[in-house]
Amino acid sequence: MKVLYCHKVRDPKEQECLASVDFELNEHLRLYGLRLLRKPDGAMFLYAPQAGHRRTATFSAPMAKRLTALAIEAYEAANDR
Repeated sequence: MKVLYCHKVRDPKEQECLASVDFELNEHLRLYGLRLLRKPDGAMFLYAPQAGHRRTATFSAPMAKRLTALAIEAYEAANDR
């Protein structure tokens, strides 16, 4: 599992969107356009894109935690540039 791309963004909505992140989960599966959000309390989490009012993907708690950690690491690396 690895980050393919992390692009910093700004979003004027209530929850701050920090970055758009693309992942390669394995050689068979890639996910594009996941959003790294910062909640008002400062916690960060990863959110899958939506198609209309439905999410295009959901993750188990352990998978969400791992993806979020990878996204935060990529976001911090992008901020160092």
